[in-house]
Amino acid sequence: MSNIKKMYSTILGDNFPMEMKISFGNQTLVYRKKTWEIKQEDGSVVERGVRYGENPDQEAALYELVGGNLVLGDCSYITPYNGLVSSITAEDMLQVGKHPGKINLTDVDNGLNIIKYLTEKPAAVILKHNNPCGAAYGNSLAKAFDRANRSDRIAAFGGAVVLNRPCDKETAALLAENYLEVVCAPDFEEGALDLLKKRTNLRVIRISGIERLSDFESYRYVDFKSLIDGGIIVQQSPVNSIRTALDLQPAVASWKGKEYRCQRAPTEQEVDDMIFGWAVEHGVTSNSVLYVKDGCTVGIGTGEQDRVGVAEIAVHKAYIKYADILCFDRFDISYADLALAIERGKRDQADKEEIDAKVRADRANLPGSVMISDAFFPFRDGADIGIRQGVSAILQAGGSMRDFETIEACNEATPQVAMMFTGQRSFKH
Repeated sequence: MSNIKKMYSTILGDNFPMEMKISFGNQTLVYRKKTWEIKQEDGSVVERGVRYGENPDQEAALYELVGGNLVLGDCSYITPYNGLVSSITAEDMLQVGKHPGKINLTDVDNGLNIIKYLTEKPAAVILKHNNPCGAAYGNSLAKAFDRANRSDRIAAFGGAVVLNRPCDKETAALLAENYLEVVCAPDFEEGALDLLKKRTNLRVIRISGIERLSDFESYRYVDFKSLIDGGIIVQQSPVNSIRTALDLQPAVASWKGKEYRCQRAPTEQEVDDMIFGWAVEHGVTSNSVLYVKDGCTVGIGTGEQDRVGVAEIAVHKAYIKYADILCFDRFDISYADLALAIERGKRDQADKEEIDAKVRADRANLPGSVMISDAFFPFRDGADIGIRQGVSAILQAGGSMRDFETIEACNEATPQVAMMFTGQRSFKH
């Protein structure tokens, strides 16, 4: 065990070259490896790249695009020196903590991938293993982080936080109360960094480019997937086309010559949550279903093989996380610790029953939420999961032969549920 612990605290080093070139016919992209000068415990300075890959025994390297203007067909891909994560300098790592590894960097990158669509108001995204576990708007940055954190306080432990506004002292104080791996923001106001540095292993990263993230909405990049045989699949990066209410489509379908139409139109708040939820969905591993409410995630189901299953998982997670935050608010301990204390005879069973009764009564805060699905529902059973929990609206891609069944489910609900289509799916693998 001690050797494993040492592996986690060791910078592995790598043998990847300082320059990498990728040619597309007669066009070449040039990448330069990112390294940083790192001060050692003995005072010496060494130059190192990424700490290690997904595991401590995997060498890894980070490369920045520095040359080439790729044009394929009618698509002009992102040009050099538009770096975010790939252009982090030693000066941007305001506190190194434990030297960043591959997962830290990809978590931040996916946070930026989500938050680039959430620039209008203060917003925070918390990520764990490259999936958001909480995302929220707020009337202040501190409120945005607090809402995102409270939506899944359990998974946020050891997570990466990406903020879309300079981190102020109020937000920093909340961040410092939690165990986090990374905090990333466009800047840090006076006094904020002092509060964050109380967490000595926390990586604090400034990415000034966050303030121009909206420019990245329409940028395409080449997405590479390596195969175990050494082969590579390449694809264009996705672009979120659902940015305003005008981008949504009415839920209409035909079956055996009959037209089916969702009878209730969404409210303004539901439309806002649809657009917010679709932005978050853009960074969630498929199959996925989300529940969002008032600009905040309530339950996030990720990476499941079937859509009804992931709808159920998102509900299950919402109940667990809601019980935990109620318990934390009421007794200042986690729900798991409360259950263990009762099992050991150190707390009264009535404490847990109080929390459980409140969770059941509130249905984990799911009533009135908007259900988001990254692709169509092949059957109505997935939508029925959310409807039974009291969702007031659904956003899905549309395009299933059985869309009429899902429309019927919304119309038959009491009260009726609104539904809109995106005409676009949002798969991420």
